Amino acid sequence: MNYFRPLYPFLLGIALIFSSKTFFNLALLNSLGQFVIFTLVVCIPIWRTGRMSYVDIGWPWGLVWLGVINLFYSEGYWLRSFIVSGAIILVGLRMGLAALNMWRLGFLKKELPRYQYQRIIWKKRGKTNTSLALQVDAISQGLANASILALPIFIIGSNNNQEFAILEIVGFMIWFLAFVMESIADYQKIYFLRKMKRAGNHLQVCNVGLWKYSRHPNYFSEWMVWNGLIIAAIPSWLALQGSELWLLLGLSLLYASIAMYTALVYITGAVPSEYYSLKKRPDYKTYQKQTNRFFPGPRKSGTVN
Repeated sequence: MNYFRPLYPFLLGIALIFSSKTFFNLALLNSLGQFVIFTLVVCIPIWRTGRMSYVDIGWPWGLVWLGVINLFYSEGYWLRSFIVSGAIILVGLRMGLAALNMWRLGFLKKELPRYQYQRIIWKKRGKTNTSLALQVDAISQGLANASILALPIFIIGSNNNQEFAILEIVGFMIWFLAFVMESIADYQKIYFLRKMKRAGNHLQVCNVGLWKYSRHPNYFSEWMVWNGLIIAAIPSWLALQGSELWLLLGLSLLYASIAMYTALVYITGAVPSEYYSLKKRPDYKTYQKQTNRFFPGPRKSGTVN
C-alpha cells in the first residue's frame, strides 16, 4: 500500500469534485481527457522506456485540456471564464511546447535528473518495484490535474457575477506577474547556459538576473502562478457559500497551494535539482550559502538553508 500513498489526496479531491452538482459535468470531461492524455503520452511511454520524463509532456498538455473545457463548458460569466481559462492554457502551452521541443531534440532519451532523484527516494523508502512506482507517480500528476489543480479553475468559472471583486483582480495580477517572472527566469537560465557552453565553462553556476535572489526563481514563480489563481478563486468560492461541500472546497483550495509548494521544493523541484548541482558544479555550495533556496531575497552569508 506504500506504493499507492501518493494517489490518496488526489483521489479524495476527485471524489469531492464529483460529489458537487456544480462541477460534476466539468469534472467528468476533465477526468476523461486527463485519462486519455496520460495513458497515451505518459503511462505507455513510461512502460516502454522506463523513463518518467514523459510526465513533462503530459502534465502541461493536461492543463491545456483543463483550460479548454472550462472555456467552453463552464456556466459562469463569460469574461471571467475566458480570463481564467486563458491563464491556465497559457501556463500549459508555455511548458508543453518547451517539453515537446526537448523531446524533438532528444533530451527525453535519457531520464531527467529530477526523476533520477526519485529512484533514490524510492530506494530509501523500500520501494523496490520501480516500474510500479513510476506509474503511480505519473498517475498522481494526472489525478492532480483532475482534482486539486482543477478546483480554482472550475470555481472561478462558475461565478455568474458580472462585476469583478478586488481580490479577483489582485489574484489575476499576481498570476500575470508570476507568469512573466517565470518566463524571464527560464530565458535568463537558457541564455546563461548557452553563453557558458560557448566559453567552454559549462559547469559555471547560473547566478545572474533573478537567479541572484533565488536559487530557483522559476519554481517560486510557478508556485505564485497557482497562488494567484487560488486568490482569484476566493470571491467565487465565497459566492458558493451555502452550497454542498462548501467548506471542503475551500480547504482543497488551500491544499492546492501546499501541494504545489511541496512538489516544487521537495519532489520534482529544488531539492532534486540541487542534489545533482552539488555533485557537478564546484561553486554551487558557495552559491547555496549566498542565495535563498526558494523565496527571493537579498544575497547573504551564512549556512545553507
